[in-house]
Amino acid sequence: MIDLTIQRQGLANNIRKARENHIIIPTIAQMQHPETIPEKVQDKLKDVGLWDVNPLNLFRITWKNEAKESGGLFQAVPNYVELPSALTGVPCRIVAMVGKWFPTGCHKVGASFGCLAPRLVTGQFDVDRHKAVWPSTGNYCRGGAFNSALLGAQGVAILPAEMSQERFDWLHEIGAEVIATPGCESNVKEIFDKTNELKQDPQYMIFNQFEEMGNPLWHYNVTGNALADVFEAVKRPGDRFAGACFTSGSAGTMSSGDRLKELYPRLKLGVGEALQCPTILNNGFGGHRIEGIGDKHIPWIHNVKNTDMAIAIDDEDSQRLLRLFNTPEGQQYLREALGLPEELIEKLTWLGISGIANVLCCIKMAKYYEFTEHDVIGTVLTDSAVMYGSRIAELNDMYGAYTVQAAELDHSLHMLGLKTDNLMELTYADRKRVHNLKYYTWVEQQGKTVEEINALWYDPQGTWEAVHAQARELDELINAFNEESGVLKSL
Repeated sequence: MIDLTIQRQGLANNIRKARENHIIIPTIAQMQHPETIPEKVQDKLKDVGLWDVNPLNLFRITWKNEAKESGGLFQAVPNYVELPSALTGVPCRIVAMVGKWFPTGCHKVGASFGCLAPRLVTGQFDVDRHKAVWPSTGNYCRGGAFNSALLGAQGVAILPAEMSQERFDWLHEIGAEVIATPGCESNVKEIFDKTNELKQDPQYMIFNQFEEMGNPLWHYNVTGNALADVFEAVKRPGDRFAGACFTSGSAGTMSSGDRLKELYPRLKLGVGEALQCPTILNNGFGGHRIEGIGDKHIPWIHNVKNTDMAIAIDDEDSQRLLRLFNTPEGQQYLREALGLPEELIEKLTWLGISGIANVLCCIKMAKYYEFTEHDVIGTVLTDSAVMYGSRIAELNDMYGAYTVQAAELDHSLHMLGLKTDNLMELTYADRKRVHNLKYYTWVEQQGKTVEEINALWYDPQGTWEAVHAQARELDELINAFNEESGVLKSL
């Protein structure tokens, strides 16, 4: 459960800060149903850019933003890309919701809001006393730094030194303190070590996405229901919502699968990871290049008992397809050889590296379960290619100038040629094995108890389901916060 105990002094300071900076906090219900956002807020948003450091952009933490760089409002169906069989090589329909149209260009701004909001509206986080620390493998700390700036708080971003240069440049521009830890996406232990070091100083408050229950609360209520909205909008007679796949990362997005399995009980839920670091698949370890997902541990917030399949993706596949989708030569191949329309070719640039990995997980799941044209698989595109221009340049340096022939080869080898190797349909015993791996990170290293880890497995009603239901209580606190600040009334 999320602690919603009120700290009066901190709450008073936060309300004063909100009043001074004209901050209104959106509710989880408004993120799920943005049409309910007050009209006077929507009118103001018509003059606000999507990435502007403007508190009104808190209301754009939703999957249902219009696909506009500035002035956009909301739509009934989330932004999504449907990938045709000519591209994927499987007969089923793969639909992917798009993170590009969130503030910062990534849906992690939602996960970070889910972690920050409970402590902000209870006063546990005090903007006068605390700095908000965002341990991350890249995108989460960007979302956290953005939300911190919107709320007038100092953000501290912790991320691996080998992440793309675009991430570091953006963090410095927004005014975050930046701490680079050794290694790549897989070096989460080094991030935790730095976090534990900062914990010794009371000015730092840690928002660890790998353990904060606000992360799954947000994804269950917002992402899960948004994916259901997409399916209901695109389904044809006889279609089934057959599967959903998400790379692990912090495992927050996996909680949207918990919601989908409630709505569509036959749905299969798959978790992806890098083949170069197959911790879930076979307790493996290593480094990889699927930016945005961290490994060598099982996140505390992963409801493993509800996961049907583990899928490992070769990071070379995601890298090669990034170049295919984002170069003139690759786009020429997509246009002339596959006959893809210009609109879809443009939308393929909305796939960042982890988004590509998500799609590859869907393809492997489709092949394993032999899904047909009546089956639909859902996933998300965490971010877009905007954050990876330097990676494409590195690939060109590594492999030489791109050609249409190389694009055809990349498509054939790294997408059409995917097989059902390096995956596992999880039995009860398999899931328990994966869950048990949490012990070594969270009990031995990070201070959790045996009672707590057992509760995650044996008491879903008192843990996962209880957290999901806390959205209503959190919204009540948010509404009370806004009422006390008076900013919405005076807008």
